[in-house]
Amino acid sequence: MIRTLVWIAAIVAASAIAFVLGGYATDVYRKMLIWIALALSYNFLFGTAGQVAFSHFAFAGVGAYGVVILSTKLGLPFGVAFIGAMALCALIAFIVAVPSTRLEGFYLALATLAFAQLFTVLINEGGDLTGGTGGIAGYSLPSIFGLQLRGPWYTVVLVLLVAGTLLLLNRLDKSSFGRACRAIRENPAVAAAMGINVRRTKVITFTLTSTLAGLAGVAYAYTDNVINPPVFGLENVFLLLFMIIVGGMGRPLGAVVGAILLYLAPFFLEPIVGHGYLVIFGILVVLAILYQPAGLAGLIDRSLGLLRPRGQS
Repeated sequence: MIRTLVWIAAIVAASAIAFVLGGYATDVYRKMLIWIALALSYNFLFGTAGQVAFSHFAFAGVGAYGVVILSTKLGLPFGVAFIGAMALCALIAFIVAVPSTRLEGFYLALATLAFAQLFTVLINEGGDLTGGTGGIAGYSLPSIFGLQLRGPWYTVVLVLLVAGTLLLLNRLDKSSFGRACRAIRENPAVAAAMGINVRRTKVITFTLTSTLAGLAGVAYAYTDNVINPPVFGLENVFLLLFMIIVGGMGRPLGAVVGAILLYLAPFFLEPIVGHGYLVIFGILVVLAILYQPAGLAGLIDRSLGLLRPRGQS
């Protein structure tokens, strides 16, 4: 009961922020929420299941371009376009997962990197369908069940997206499926000997988390009502990877903290060091790997442990 009240209070507080922010701050806050949602799903794929994939932003792009093309270019109702975009994400993720999850480590990374590059080429060369290098603009989110989700109310939708993603993955992490993912991450051969269907678990994990990335992509499509290829490029994939490593691999708290820190950092660092802030990101990752493998989540745990009274576990 107390945990439920804490969840509700957190959602209400995060939603209330949307009603006090100005225009530019609202835009920053909305995109930070989308980054958090992406980091949570990628954390489960990479940190919990141990799959080194570079296709996460490509699937966000599939969701974003899918819903916009289906609704604006093909004229489908938003509900049908949304379901179609999600189904497309799940289908493509499954098709990519079946062969690529046979691979391990570096080879899996290369296979998913190839898919991400192929997606970038397709949307750049898609002509009128994808808008080419300029992307697609001039559309807006239609009313849903008679409700106009504009201004701060759309930010509330993003808060609910983050909360829903966190709740789903947290429940999954604590289930037998989550334990199977961790076992496969540590040693696939031992996991198979324990009766875990390694290949099926990998395919389900990749498909689920990639579809969640597509859902975040749909949310992004209506943040600025503009989508273009650079947003779904490789630079953002590596930034997402940095967020997980710095925050703490396999920990939802780490994904949230890492996403907030590294998303907001450029707003403070770029005026001081220019594009050199990317070097600082690299240094942070190296320091996290060498001195704090558990990331910022582990540092928070240690700090809370020091504050806890002696004799209390």
